[in-house]
Amino acid sequence: MNIELLGVPMDLGSGRRGVDMGPSALRIAGVGPALAAHGHRVFDGGDLDIKNMEETSFGSRHARYLGEIARASGLLAKAVEKILERKRFPLVLGGDHSIAVGTISGVALYARKKKKKLGLLWIDAHSDIHVPKTSPSGNIHGMPLAALFGLGPKELSAVGGAWPKIDPQHTALVGIRSLEDGERRHLTALGIRVYTMSEIDRDGIHAVMSDALARVTDGTGFLHVSFDLDAVDPTLAPGVGTPVKGGLDYREAHTIMELISASKRMTSLEVVEVNPILDERNRSAVLAVELLESAFGKRIL
Repeated sequence: MNIELLGVPMDLGSGRRGVDMGPSALRIAGVGPALAAHGHRVFDGGDLDIKNMEETSFGSRHARYLGEIARASGLLAKAVEKILERKRFPLVLGGDHSIAVGTISGVALYARKKKKKLGLLWIDAHSDIHVPKTSPSGNIHGMPLAALFGLGPKELSAVGGAWPKIDPQHTALVGIRSLEDGERRHLTALGIRVYTMSEIDRDGIHAVMSDALARVTDGTGFLHVSFDLDAVDPTLAPGVGTPVKGGLDYREAHTIMELISASKRMTSLEVVEVNPILDERNRSAVLAVELLESAFGKRIL
C-alpha cells in the first residue's frame, strides 16, 4: 500500500494545550518506519500550517476559534482529496478531533466524484456530536461529527460543500462511554448506531466489530476510520486531553484494528488527540503506532 502521512498540528478545538504536538510525537514514535517495515511505501507530506492560539481570534465562547478551525478544515479537505487522487492512502496525524471535519470532508468529496458511498467508523470515548448551543465548553473538538451530518455552524458543515458528508445508516461509533444530553438527542434523532463500552463488555469486541463493520461497509465504496486515542483506557494511554476511565484494553484495541485490516475495506484513517504534554515518555504515541501497525497488517502469526 502507498501511504501518505499528513500532520495536522491543531489544538484550537481542545480545552488543553499540547495536542498540536501529536504529529511530532507519532513521528518520533516511528510511525513511518513501522509501517514501512510491513512492506508499505510511506510518503510524508509534512504538516499543514495551522495558526496557534496566540495568532488567531478566540471568537465566540460557544465555538472557540471557529474561524481558524474552519479555514484549516478547508485546507485539510483539499489535501486529503489530492492524496486520494494520487492513489495513495491518507493517514492523517492529529491534532485534536476537530480535524475530522476536514479529513472526512476530503474523503467524502473524492467518494462523491467516484459516485460511491462513504462509511464511517468512529472509535472514541465520546460521540463529538455537540453543536454550539449544546456544548458546555465551546470546544470544537466536541462538534465535528455534528458538522459532518450538516448540523452546527455553517462554517464547518459547509467545508467541501454544503451537504451532509456522511449517512447515519453507514456510520458506527465504537467505544463510547461519555455522553451528554445534547449528544444523546442528536444521536437518537439521526438514528446513529452507537456501540458503548457496556455493549463491548456484554457481547465482546469481536461481535461488536463484526456488526459495526457490516454496517459501515454495506453498500459503501469507501471506509474512513477516525480513531481517537482516548477510546483506549487512560492507564494505557495517559497522553490524551479528555481521558475517561473504563476504556478499551490493550487486546480489545488491537483486535479492533486487526479486524479493520482483515476486512480490506479501509480507505483512509486519522489518529487524533495524542498529547505528549500529558504523556509519560511518549508511551501513548508508541501505543498509537503499535495500533496503526495492526490496522495496516501486523499479525501475531
